[in-house]
Amino acid sequence: MSARPLIVALDGPAGAGKSTVAKLVAEKAGLALVDTGAIYRTVALLALQQGLSVDDGNALGRIAQTLPARLRFVVEGGHNRVFLDGREPPAPASTLEITATIRSPEVSAAASSVARHPAVRAALLELQRALGRRGKGSVLEGRDIGTVVFPDADVKAFVTASPQERARRRMNELSEKGLAGNESEESVLRDIMARDKQDAERPVAPLKAADDAVVVDTTGKTLQQVTDEILALVKRAREKQ
Repeated sequence: MSARPLIVALDGPAGAGKSTVAKLVAEKAGLALVDTGAIYRTVALLALQQGLSVDDGNALGRIAQTLPARLRFVVEGGHNRVFLDGREPPAPASTLEITATIRSPEVSAAASSVARHPAVRAALLELQRALGRRGKGSVLEGRDIGTVVFPDADVKAFVTASPQERARRRMNELSEKGLAGNESEESVLRDIMARDKQDAERPVAPLKAADDAVVVDTTGKTLQQVTDEILALVKRAREKQ
């Protein structure tokens, strides 16, 4: 009898290193990778492209409802690539890669606002659960995986770091991708702290560690140390299956 899918929930604020750690944990543990933040970013991107207000929850909810048939992830060479069917039927589909586009500062800022709407979260909840239950299981990273999406996850870790450390990492990431523009580390820090406040105070699925989550502070730790720490949790969970 095969084991049920193993669910690893990695929550935490922006810039804490969740995405990089999630990729490595998924690869080393032989699990699928689900970047739930990319799903919300895609809703934000489509809203911006259509000139919709990030305060229009009903319109954003309608966009979210179209994503199950349009969005797909491809893990390639250690990178999680995101693709979107650019046209809705009956027009011919034109698949677009949006991996870099959804990481722009503009989309990042809009995504936090988009994610606060109950209509959006309700529309995307089952999509996230379906993606997570594929095959042997998945590593899911986001804001509310261990509290809302998979409250019964086998592994729950809240990955965090000091705001200053997260701002430094985010600035490096933007520079490497040529997206820094006129951004400074100080402005990135302000944006991160504002997003933390909005995420923590939203009435629906606020950012917080689940009561039974292991808090993993990545400040001053190497990527290998953090990855090993979470892989140890995965190993213990598998032994209990």
